[in-house]
Amino acid sequence: MASLVHEGTSIRLSGQDSRRGTFNHRHATLYDTTTAKEYTPLADIAALAGCRFDVFNSMLSEMAVLGFDYGYAVETPDDLTIWEAQFGDFANGAQVIIDQFIASSQAKWDRPCGITMFLPHGYEGQGPEHSSARMERYLQLCANNNMQIVNASTPGQLFHLLRRQVRTRHRCPLILFTPKALLRHPACVSSLADLAGGHFQEILADDLSPKQCRRVILCAGKIYYDLLQQRQDGNHNDVALVRVEQIYPLHRELLEKNSQTVQKIG
Repeated sequence: MASLVHEGTSIRLSGQDSRRGTFNHRHATLYDTTTAKEYTPLADIAALAGCRFDVFNSMLSEMAVLGFDYGYAVETPDDLTIWEAQFGDFANGAQVIIDQFIASSQAKWDRPCGITMFLPHGYEGQGPEHSSARMERYLQLCANNNMQIVNASTPGQLFHLLRRQVRTRHRCPLILFTPKALLRHPACVSSLADLAGGHFQEILADDLSPKQCRRVILCAGKIYYDLLQQRQDGNHNDVALVRVEQIYPLHRELLEKNSQTVQKIG
């Protein structure tokens, strides 16, 4: 986000507890414990670049807030507009906005929209209302490249994905699943070089040699790290783990091109 506002792209981020991050991971707004004064560092960077960085802790009325943010994104096509659910299934309360406007913005209303939805996702033992964002629900709404469904597995991938969202010519909603477990997972890291160079990769191939593999497993999100741990513990060095980061649109030719193991076995 800092790189975007530094380049003059305004950002609006709203959701329940978005200033600090639901899982205490963001700290977008800091508070002086003596004076109670607020300070948002990215807002200063944005001001120097002549743009805005706004982050809001919104009310627990998902339909109203997401409806507003959808309209805001339509009217500010050059900005990055993000609505964040406190937990992914909190989007249940905004389903009518997703069905009637976000999924059908181009086809039904002839309005391109680049809104991004952050949906914390994954069964982490916190109960039925704090779990899965129901990825299958969004995939059922996909057709004719109307949305992007992504489950990024590294910080570097998220970095480049958000930049792509505002730099691409094709403006459509981005539904981004953000596994809660990866916020603190010791293996889910990226180097500064990963951020400074490269681009978002829809498919992440395995480093194993094709000649070494007898099985290929396609996976996404935090499941990759579970499988990787099992492979290491069991010394299963003949199993390739290929990450499908962008689930829709799924580019089959890219899957074949970027994974020699899939080409060889498939």
